[in-house]
Amino acid sequence: MIKHARVVTLDDLADATTVVIPVIFDEEGALIAEAIPGQVAGHDVARTLDASWCSARGLNATPGSTLVRASFAGPTLVFVSLGSSYNQAEGFRMAGASAVQRGEGDVIVFLLPTDPIEFPDVAAQAVVEGAMLASYGFKTTDEDRRFEVVALGVPLPSVADHDDVVEGVRRGVVVADAVNWAKHLIDSPPNEISPKELAKRIAQRLGENDDVQVEIWTESKIRDERLGGLLGVGAGSAEPTRLVYAIYQPRESRAHVALVGKGITFDSGGLSIKSGEGMMAMKTDMSGAAIVMATLSIVAALGLPLRVTAIAPLTENLSGDRAMRPGDVLTTRNGMTIEVLNTDAEGRLVLADALALAVEANPDAIIDVATLTGAQAVALGDEVGGLFASTDELAELLQAAGERSGEMLWRLPLVARYEKHIESDIADMKNLGKNGKAGAISAALLLQRFTDGRPWAHLDIAGPGRADATRGYVTKGATAFGARALVEFLWQVVQDDEGTPRDADDEPAQHLDLEASVD
Repeated sequence: MIKHARVVTLDDLADATTVVIPVIFDEEGALIAEAIPGQVAGHDVARTLDASWCSARGLNATPGSTLVRASFAGPTLVFVSLGSSYNQAEGFRMAGASAVQRGEGDVIVFLLPTDPIEFPDVAAQAVVEGAMLASYGFKTTDEDRRFEVVALGVPLPSVADHDDVVEGVRRGVVVADAVNWAKHLIDSPPNEISPKELAKRIAQRLGENDDVQVEIWTESKIRDERLGGLLGVGAGSAEPTRLVYAIYQPRESRAHVALVGKGITFDSGGLSIKSGEGMMAMKTDMSGAAIVMATLSIVAALGLPLRVTAIAPLTENLSGDRAMRPGDVLTTRNGMTIEVLNTDAEGRLVLADALALAVEANPDAIIDVATLTGAQAVALGDEVGGLFASTDELAELLQAAGERSGEMLWRLPLVARYEKHIESDIADMKNLGKNGKAGAISAALLLQRFTDGRPWAHLDIAGPGRADATRGYVTKGATAFGARALVEFLWQVVQDDEGTPRDADDEPAQHLDLEASVD
């Protein structure tokens, strides 16, 4: 697994075992940028490769497709397609992934021509992300492989372009390392990653940054704080429930975003028990918690000037002798009550408490992430996340961030008329909507009741949170889908923000213009 990347020069190619040359396609074939030397590591490199010749050898306009030229005397040469443009980040991510997957040996060098690229830092970040994410494997312990980037210009890259590439490589390493950390947590067996152990590992990771404060709430603290939804779900497990409350507070911050992640370390369904097949992937039901904590880790490592509060309720949903029952009524943090009709609709119960806590932190916006409903996976499949949002601007910002990060989000409606589906005769609401209909929407409507009218978004990643097979830089197993989109969103908030620093007790920043809309 690749843990690091760096920028080198052409003089360092002597150590390379694989050299990667990106190409773009037009009707003539594969085009190679002028900045790429005519001879690379003993291989002659033409400016254009015939389209039919390339196609016969597997290289085409599909981003990530490759043509490999082996050498007995020197490094392997890999031509990799970016598609039809030098200015699509996803093309560079796919190219980085293919470089690692098709490259030979321990030192892979990617030649990055800066002249035709509008934003060299974005390209460099994307190619490093693709390489490092593709190199992930739960059982992979070899960290000797090196990924290196050479910035090339005509005749040389400008100082600004070179510095942009260096910065992009740095960002790519930070992002991919945290995402791979989250993937490893999610892939870990549930007998190793209990709520207590998960809280410990999160605290260890976040504790490396002086600007991050981490609290781990024990069951007694959770009880004192009146988190009845979380305690109800965890009652059936012998493993103690935990909650992680983390704050990234830089010296200067102009916005405050709260992130909430579902952390069910194993979900049997409780007394409303799942089938054996339905339980097989349920160690990954804590994906949301790992994702929001990885996001905070990235933001802190990059030093972004905004405050982030991340909250992760952690428990198991099992069927022990004290497990919650269908028919129970739970009282949540903000005093609202929920009738439990199905114990397998537990994620919304723990998120309700966490969202109520997030409101009390007085953020400008709240975003929760959860592998929440099978209905989302049925509707959108395993490559697209479901997005619910209380404001159009928040939805647009998140969708744009998903587009830039390669994590597609599709907005689903918060249908006010469906509120009746979660009304209860004996409590403020029930945890299950109309059987078999609009399950993702009814779950989101319940969560919205705990946001106190704040700008809020809900990412339901039940489908894309897991991959049945490797595709490009998305490896089989845990994906940590949403982490990179959240980082892109927060990055954009920082870039767009021209307000003045705010204290924790200030009113939400008006310059973000995220006022909640009315259905």
